[in-house]
Amino acid sequence: MWLVVLPQIIARIHSNTRVVRELIQSLLVRIGKGHPQALMYPLLVACKSISILRQRAAQEVVDKIRQHSGGLVDQAQLVSKELIRVAILWHEMWHEALEEASRMYFGEHNIEGMLAVLEPLHAMLERGPETIKEDAFIQAYGHELLEAHECCSKYRATGEDAELTKAWDLYYHVFRRIDKQLPSLTTLDLHSVSPELLKCRKLELAVPGTYAADSQLVTIEYFVPQLIVITSKQRPRKLTIHGSDGNDYAFLLKGHEDLRQDERVMQLFGLVNTLLENSRKTSEKDLSIQRYAVIPLSPNSGLIGWVPNCDTLHTLIREYRDARKIFLNQEHKLMLAFAPDYDHLPLIAKVEVFQHALQNTEGNDLAKVLWLKSRTSEVWLERRTNYARSLAVMSMVGYLLGLGDRHPSNLMLDRYSGKILHIDFGDCFEASMNREKFPEKVPFRLTRMLVKAMEVSGIEGTFRTTCENVMQVLRTNRDSVMAMMEAFVHDPLINWRLFNFNEVPQVSNYGNAHAHTVVSSEEAVANRELMQPQRGARERELLQAVNQLGDANEVLNERAVAVMARMSDKLTGRDFSSGSALAGAGSSTQHGSEHLASGDARDVQPCLSVKVQVQKLILQATSHENLCQNYVGIPGGGRRMWRRRSAAAWPRRRQEQRARCSVRRRGDLRRFVIPTEYAEYSAFMDLLRVGVQVPAREHDLDPSVVDAIV
Repeated sequence: MWLVVLPQIIARIHSNTRVVRELIQSLLVRIGKGHPQALMYPLLVACKSISILRQRAAQEVVDKIRQHSGGLVDQAQLVSKELIRVAILWHEMWHEALEEASRMYFGEHNIEGMLAVLEPLHAMLERGPETIKEDAFIQAYGHELLEAHECCSKYRATGEDAELTKAWDLYYHVFRRIDKQLPSLTTLDLHSVSPELLKCRKLELAVPGTYAADSQLVTIEYFVPQLIVITSKQRPRKLTIHGSDGNDYAFLLKGHEDLRQDERVMQLFGLVNTLLENSRKTSEKDLSIQRYAVIPLSPNSGLIGWVPNCDTLHTLIREYRDARKIFLNQEHKLMLAFAPDYDHLPLIAKVEVFQHALQNTEGNDLAKVLWLKSRTSEVWLERRTNYARSLAVMSMVGYLLGLGDRHPSNLMLDRYSGKILHIDFGDCFEASMNREKFPEKVPFRLTRMLVKAMEVSGIEGTFRTTCENVMQVLRTNRDSVMAMMEAFVHDPLINWRLFNFNEVPQVSNYGNAHAHTVVSSEEAVANRELMQPQRGARERELLQAVNQLGDANEVLNERAVAVMARMSDKLTGRDFSSGSALAGAGSSTQHGSEHLASGDARDVQPCLSVKVQVQKLILQATSHENLCQNYVGIPGGGRRMWRRRSAAAWPRRRQEQRARCSVRRRGDLRRFVIPTEYAEYSAFMDLLRVGVQVPAREHDLDPSVVDAIV
């Protein structure tokens, strides 16, 4: 029984109350005697926490488990350490760190912050390489980085800005070379990135995510020598482990991302599946949520079980349109042609433009994909039914969870069953609805393309009845659901996400790098890609505040109470009443109250029936007024295209500060306008790469900004 709630127990291992802390440690030691495999990965994550108290508490438990399972502990530490090494190579660490440091220096003029970001990486270089890949990095970039570090040290001693200018000249040169090299890293060989993993054979350690108290233990036989690098923003790797049972277990090894919230979401899905299985109406139709293993390895890396035979909706639609020579962003092109300044239009005009795009396009791509990929009409009918049911189940559960960021690369389709699978659960508790800029307005994703894939009946029939049955199960078992959600919301390791510091949509890290490239104006309308240049830094600052400041914890408690009240309203049919509690505080509460309350919400009774509640949710999800307000997708796709468009738009932004920078490149002297409010060094460098030239105006210059010579 304790194994099911291990994440919640370990999350409280560093309780400030000594009695509670000692009790939890004692409990974990007892569990470790009978089930040491279950504790290995989560305890080692706790040992890498930024909280010293948490580190010490976890290490004490590990040391006691080592007394009777020393070999297992050593193997787990080795595997965890090496997987983290493989997840983020030195090239990627420096690429990310230079971007973040440049934002602090050029965008925020935060020199101390810049130095703090780069110092740990310089210390890492001083410790020396341990693998062939790290040695190659030292050979290629070590001299320049050492020289740049010396310039930073001189700046600390003298305070001369010229030293920082020299340092950034060197950093930029390194950044540009790494940036060109990274796309060529499509595969990784263990002998060059982690020879220790390659040596691992016939371990006692269980294959991650496979341990269960009532089933046969499957241990790691060996690691497949080559990893495939997925072409996406965060460049995750496909890792394969050969198990002692003779089977291969594939995982997505992700760096740059905290997977602990995804792990908790999988727990919630397990409870929901149990409830659906115990209900006659839902069990007859085999309703369930497909789950997969999530194994955090550190606060910013982890393993995700590879789901076979699945494609993202983005991939399917892109392939369909490419084969027919249809622009991927066809709808958005129509919208821009009709209204180039779409984002600044009033609501009534946005609706008109949005409907213009819908009327001039079909939006049946996904429906055609389902039909063309089915051998017979019987197979197609079965897949279509599974598609509608699985979409309905996750629509209701996702609404309860406040799940956002549901763009086409976060929705996957099983090639054989036709079921919809959701991935990437970073935006929960209506965070995407409560953000300040471009808040999502819909309770779940139900755009035209998804509706048309259900064919003639659309949302009527299978989809609607499944929604009603699932919502009825959730409301009937609201005490169980609320108990799980309460543990979720009050989890000290993830409830810091309740802070409303996400002002722009999150960039997906799973699937195609151009996940938010428009597949249709409505398919991406709620999920247009905006870069989050400071997300990592802000999260770290926030985590430090949560760990150090009492008032931050008070704010978290208030937010948690508000989130729970909002969930209670959803489970009792009071989510559309004007007085319902909403996830958020202050201004975010206002956003929360407006995104779901339609014009007739004031006339709604305090408690709605399941049918009426589902009807209102569907109306909100398909409302053109809601869809057209969200952030529309970007044509051309990808990170660099975003920067090109941003660069072209910079002179038109009224509230930006501008600085004229003289840039020397290949003997040319070109003039650029750089907005210091949003400036990111990497975006600036992209201007150099693509040769974008923005005319400077003398009255736009900020005299406080000194010209930078690169």
